[in-house]
Amino acid sequence: MSSSEEEPARSRHLPDSLPPRRSGDGWTLGSDGERHWGLNGAAGLMLVDPERGVLMQHRALWSVAGGTWGFPGGARDMGEAAIDAAIRESFEEAGVPDPDGDDVEILDCHVLDLDTWTYTTVIARTRRPLEPVISDPESIELRWVPLGELRDLDLHPGVAASLPELEELLVPHLRD
Repeated sequence: MSSSEEEPARSRHLPDSLPPRRSGDGWTLGSDGERHWGLNGAAGLMLVDPERGVLMQHRALWSVAGGTWGFPGGARDMGEAAIDAAIRESFEEAGVPDPDGDDVEILDCHVLDLDTWTYTTVIARTRRPLEPVISDPESIELRWVPLGELRDLDLHPGVAASLPELEELLVPHLRD
């Protein structure tokens, strides 16, 4: 009997290694006493389609604040700018925007600064219709949600806390 026949059938379909770790992957302690993901801070993309709303990610149950809704995002790599990290993470998790960011217009940024850790929400508008796809295991669902309906979702606590400030930064751009 060969070794592949001895293995349970399900194991032949499972990856034999973890995905490569990035330089920013890991936990750090914030000045608030809480653990935060991202050794170099983290960033997320609040991507707005003027016709459909905000791209929201229903987070996998195993992730930080699993089961809640937030923006695609994650840990920043060493030396990586927050805007670049937000676009990279959104592309990794939702397939949009293009990695070069040419299909979005950056409108503003909001920074939560805990002295030892930062989270930057990059606010951007689509330049053309974009179709998100779940492209990694961090998402249960991706959905465009009208801005006025965001509070109807079970939001990630960080998104819920920053939403009033994010809306204040975003709304003037929606009038353009």
